[in-house]
Amino acid sequence: MLNLSHLEFKGNKDGIVIHISKESSIKEMVDSLSKKIEKKSFYKGAFVVGTSGKKLTYNEKSIIEEILIKELEINVKSLENIDSFTKKTNKVNNKNSSENDVFDGIKEGLTKFVRGTLRSGVKVDFKGNVIILGDVNPGAEVIAYGNIIIMGTLRGVAYAGANGNINAYVVANKLIATQLRIAGLITRAPDDGDYEPDMPEIAYIKENRMEIEPYI
Repeated sequence: MLNLSHLEFKGNKDGIVIHISKESSIKEMVDSLSKKIEKKSFYKGAFVVGTSGKKLTYNEKSIIEEILIKELEINVKSLENIDSFTKKTNKVNNKNSSENDVFDGIKEGLTKFVRGTLRSGVKVDFKGNVIILGDVNPGAEVIAYGNIIIMGTLRGVAYAGANGNINAYVVANKLIATQLRIAGLITRAPDDGDYEPDMPEIAYIKENRMEIEPYI
């Protein structure tokens, strides 16, 4: 098992953030990553977008990046520490929240990765975020207390914020859900069965309405 005290993968709407214990040595970090190699098909093609916890040195970044790319076949966008950026962003958001009510995502949390397409009759229910590395076919259902991210086409049912979390969102490469629900709000696919978005979209709640817009 992955030693959570040294290194942990956490998913958010942009990709994977690697949380590293501030006391971890490079050997401990490498050992933790090495234990993931046997399950590399689970992470293949994913994106690492940053780190949290310990701030890595240049040499540590180089070593970890090489393992991620060559051994785990993970794409690395950045290994920069996002903690200080997040704190600054939160301060600005708290200051301006009453003045400018716009979508700004929510904090990352416990995330379940599901690799492959969900076929009719399959249901995924998780008390956290859910990332589907494939399609969600008609008749399949994804329920999450947090966010739902579909790396393929969403044609089934997606219910984010199932515990009443109005800050949850749903992202899909192609969002054509038969039913889309966030907290207490529900919407359905357009009556025009030929509709098919040509870019990723995000659905979220704004001013007690569900908004769907391009996610690029």
